Amino acid sequence: MEKEKATSSEKKAALETIRAEFKGTDTNTQCARLLEALGRFPVTTFEAMRFLDVYHCPARVMQLRKAGHRITTHRQSVLTEAGVKHTVGLYSLESGAGYEAAA
Repeated sequence: MEKEKATSSEKKAALETIRAEFKGTDTNTQCARLLEALGRFPVTTFEAMRFLDVYHCPARVMQLRKAGHRITTHRQSVLTEAGVKHTVGLYSLESGAGYEAAA
């Protein structure tokens, strides 16, 4: 596994903009935020937590899959700010997958 580099400042800004556009903590809003982000680029579990305010990303991904979205999961090794290595999910919306509002 390769060590993932820190989130770029451009990606961080885009994720924070998405978070600001989709206000709320309910699961549907979290799904909408995550789906919007996945429509732009792959997102790690840590990025979803830190920048999208999605604190149980695997559950939101499962909800999106049940709603018909094709999301792939890759395992990726990342370093936390404390320098600890973790294996996390890297989620991406499959090419050609329809972009629809989260259910």
